[in-house]
Amino acid sequence: MSLNRRISWTAATRTMRQDRVALPAGFLSARALVECFTKTRRPLVVAGKFDRAAIMAHAAAVAKAHQLRTACAWGEAMSVSLKAAWQVAKVAQRAAAH
Repeated sequence: MSLNRRISWTAATRTMRQDRVALPAGFLSARALVECFTKTRRPLVVAGKFDRAAIMAHAAAVAKAHQLRTACAWGEAMSVSLKAAWQVAKVAQRAAAH
């Protein structure tokens, strides 16, 4: 007995597109601000370890700017900023290791 299955490639590619991680609004600008603060203020990685106080300070400063730009709630702005700060910190730690 043969079973013929049909695949809808349109539906499959639509599903794959929806599975991609979407960046929150303002994430790229938040990451750029964190990188700028890192160069001008405190580094996020000291002696190969994360400086959590610096990460939090940068995230709070970026959250204020993000909130002014997008008029979103503080929690949402802080979420975007912390994600951006940790992403920059992880990149800095990997760069310091090499």
